[in-house]
Amino acid sequence: MLYDLPTILDRIEMPKLFPAAQPLEVELGCGDASFLVEYARRNLVKNFIGVERLLGRIQKLDKKGRRNGLTNVCGVRIESAYFLEYLLPKQCATALHIYFPDPWPKKRHHRHRLINEHFPMLARAALAPGGTVYLRTDDADYFQQMNEVFAAATFFEKTETPLSLAEITTDFEREFNAQGIPTLRSAYQLKLMAG
Repeated sequence: MLYDLPTILDRIEMPKLFPAAQPLEVELGCGDASFLVEYARRNLVKNFIGVERLLGRIQKLDKKGRRNGLTNVCGVRIESAYFLEYLLPKQCATALHIYFPDPWPKKRHHRHRLINEHFPMLARAALAPGGTVYLRTDDADYFQQMNEVFAAATFFEKTETPLSLAEITTDFEREFNAQGIPTLRSAYQLKLMAG
C-alpha cells in the first residue's frame, strides 16, 4: 500500500502504483486514513493516493487498506505541497481532497498554510479538465482564506460537495463535530476551457 519513492526529483509513473488504470483522486494530508480508506472502499472503480509526511499516520493507511483488501489505494510519505508541485503527473487527478489542514492560526505563521495564493495554480496543473478541489476545515479564518484564494483564481468556479462525499468523515472531523464544532466545506471545479 505504501509507495517508496525511488526519487523525489521525477514525477511518479502511475502504472507502478496501481494494478488497474482508473480515474485518480488524491488526499493531501490523509491523517489516520479513515476517510480515504472508506472512500476507496466505496469507490473501487477509482484509484486513490493518500499523501502524509508523518510516518505513523501513513502506516495507518497501509494497515487499514490491507485489512480491507484494497488494491485501489496507495500512500506516499512526503510533504503535500512538494508532492503536488513536483511528483504528481500533470493533469492526472480528477479530484484533490484537503481536509482539516494545519490552520497555522497565528498571523505570522499564515505563510505555512497549504492553501495559499499559490495553491490554485498547483491544483490547476495537477487536475484533469473539470477536476475538483474539495476543502474542509473547522477554522473560520482559514476557511475564509481558502475561499478568497479560490475566488481570485478565475480558472476555478465554486461547486457543491456531493452528499455521498460529505457523509464520509475524517478522524479530526468526527472529533470536532463531537465537540459541537461544525465542518466548513467548499469545493471548486476547474473550468473547462473553450477551444
